[in-house]
Parts: sequence; C-alpha cells; structure tokens
Amino acid sequence: MKKYISFLAALSILTLSSCTGMGVQQGKKGQVGGVGGAAAGAIIGQAIGHDTEATLLGAAIGGLLGYIVGNEMDKYDLRELNHVYERGASYRPSSWVNPDTGNQYSVTPQPAYSNPSTHQPCRKAEIDAIIDGQHKKVYSTACRDEYGHWQIQP
Repeated sequence: MKKYISFLAALSILTLSSCTGMGVQQGKKGQVGGVGGAAAGAIIGQAIGHDTEATLLGAAIGGLLGYIVGNEMDKYDLRELNHVYERGASYRPSSWVNPDTGNQYSVTPQPAYSNPSTHQPCRKAEIDAIIDGQHKKVYSTACRDEYGHWQIQP
C-alpha cells in the first residue's frame, strides 16, 4: 500500500509540474516554485519519516518556501538573503524593504553547522515577510555549494 501511495504522489507531482511549465513564460514563478518546493519537500519528508504524514508535511513546508522564493523574492531579495546567510550574526535579525515591490523581509539566521552527509556549511533561518500587506513566516535552511554559493534547501 505504501508503494502505491508513493507512486501516486510521484505521479501527481509530475503531472502538476508539467501543468505549471507554461506558467514560467507567463510570469507565474510562484506556482513553479511552489510545485518544485512541494515535490522536493515530499521526497525529503518520505526519506526522513518513511510514512505518509512525513511526506505530506515535507510537501507543505517545501511548497510554502518554494512559493515565497519563486514568486515573491526577486534578485534583489535573494541577494540580500544570501548576504544574511554569509555574514549575518546568529540570532540577530537583518531587515530590508525591496525598493521595487515594497515587500519587507526580516531574516534571523542561526549558527552555521556542517551537513553530515556533504560536510558543507549550512545555516537555518527564520524569514518574516510582509508581502502585499500579508504577513508570512517560514523557516529555511541554506547550504553552501561546491562553488561557495548559498543554496536554499527544500
């Protein structure tokens, strides 16, 4: 039964991601980011928890983070977020307002740690955002890749 549920989840993710492919051309980066984040979160949740609940929780968290990053954060915001991961003092919030969109962000990073599987440095952070007048809060993790760039993990 678990294999059947995993198959259906994978099939649904592939189907949804193919539907949103057209959205990239139409500027719907949030949908693509949300689906991509949900897919990656579901895979990670299943790998960690080995059950449907963990898969669904991973999909929900990944989808929310993917939506915010894909839809709301433009290059300016991602550059600021990268700066916080690189130089931000642990437990000290860094804030900015995007001059083009008016979106507000406050990011509180935690201390860096070494990823046990890749040995790359990683940091967790709490992201508080006010986007179009609505408050959103997510928790993210970024790890440094082999080129020294911080990559947000789903």
